[in-house]
Amino acid sequence: MKTVFEKSNGVSGVSLTDEEIDLGFMNGAELRKEQIGLPQMSELEVLRHYKELSDKNFCIEKGFYPLGSCTMKYNPKVNELLANLDGFSNLHPLAADEDCQGALELMYKLQEKLKKVTGMDAVTLQPAAGAHGEMTGMMIIKKYFEHIGETRTKVIIPDSAHGTNPASAFMCGFEIVSVKSNDKGQVDVEALKEILTPDVAAIMMTNPNTLGIFEENVLEISELMHKNGSLLYYDGANFNAIMGHSNPALMGFDVVHLNLHKTFATPHGGGGPGAGPVCVVEKLKDFLPVPVIGFDGEKYFRNYNFPHTIGQVKAFYGNFGVLVRAYAYILMMGENLKKASENAVLNANYIKEKLKGEYKLPYDVPCMHEFVLSGDKQKEENGVSTLNIAKRIMENNIHPPTIYFPLIVHEAIMIEPTETESKERLDELINVMLKIAQEAKTNPERVLSAPLTTPVTKIDETLAARKPDLKYKLES
Repeated sequence: MKTVFEKSNGVSGVSLTDEEIDLGFMNGAELRKEQIGLPQMSELEVLRHYKELSDKNFCIEKGFYPLGSCTMKYNPKVNELLANLDGFSNLHPLAADEDCQGALELMYKLQEKLKKVTGMDAVTLQPAAGAHGEMTGMMIIKKYFEHIGETRTKVIIPDSAHGTNPASAFMCGFEIVSVKSNDKGQVDVEALKEILTPDVAAIMMTNPNTLGIFEENVLEISELMHKNGSLLYYDGANFNAIMGHSNPALMGFDVVHLNLHKTFATPHGGGGPGAGPVCVVEKLKDFLPVPVIGFDGEKYFRNYNFPHTIGQVKAFYGNFGVLVRAYAYILMMGENLKKASENAVLNANYIKEKLKGEYKLPYDVPCMHEFVLSGDKQKEENGVSTLNIAKRIMENNIHPPTIYFPLIVHEAIMIEPTETESKERLDELINVMLKIAQEAKTNPERVLSAPLTTPVTKIDETLAARKPDLKYKLES
């Protein structure tokens, strides 16, 4: 495909006036003497060019996204419609409380919904994404211990955790201590006891964990941590698996972040927008960033009266448009939030059982909303790696799953179908992966050479990551 520079034919796409414009009022020394060198095409040709480019992109409306740990579910278009209502999209963030009662009411009611679904006592909607929510939660934990006069310098993190967990804790000044997984893919409780010292501030856990396995010893872990005076942090990335069936409060957690752009069907990917509300138990309420939306029985207001607040963590009040979308999704789903989790878990187990004969399944147990296969079998027998398998999947109008994560599974292939995919789509993925497993045996070169039919074919991933070419140079 030619670039817009190569398509340039000297035709102007803009005509503001047919009158001669006198530029004499401007300082001549500041006027450009040469042409700026931008491509020139008619408006129609420009539109065609960018439509052609967009057609090369992959999106949820184009095919299946079985990304593990990312919950790329479909975002209902009615959410977009509501978020773009004039009263929301044109509301100035500095408007006085009395002039934005509708927006404040929406945020207050969203807080209440998130409190109910997590079992927590207080919520901030400010954080801009999941990792930002993690950092906010760790800041709250750090200030809490400073307030009560305890010096706690360590945070325990399972070896299967999301990479943002240790990064968030480290950014808040904590030393990271890893706890290994047992042969069930869960936190090794005995190993946890060995590293649980008085200077441990918290443990950061995802439940179900990154392997898609429910931590069956979570109550024992909670009891151990609280007996030690430590707190428990819940990474809400996998919350899509438990809505309405359990919640972090029942498991003994003290701080929770939720990814609205995962669990509650708001736009996701490409760097945002996201939202990562943080929910806390009562004793941590006063440490939340301000403002928190309050209601006095008559009016909604921004409440700054939190004596030990960590301060503001996002300009204005976070990504408001995302909050509107999430609230719309929650209202639309209602009690069906529970059904969403049930279907997500059912879909994941269905795919797992269909694929485990041809691919290695490191942890052969019932999974929650996602599971992790391994490409070890294909690599050892035929030299076909997980990366090769992922690239071959791309040729079948399916986005490849997350690969090489979590790190504790060699040649990992992490699959999360979500609840929004039909059985027909699940079968499509299953058939494609079974076909690739067969190709790895009978025609491995076909898999090793993939992709051949995508807009961009096989590239050097290392070179592309370290020395990306982000500009176009027109040959003279």
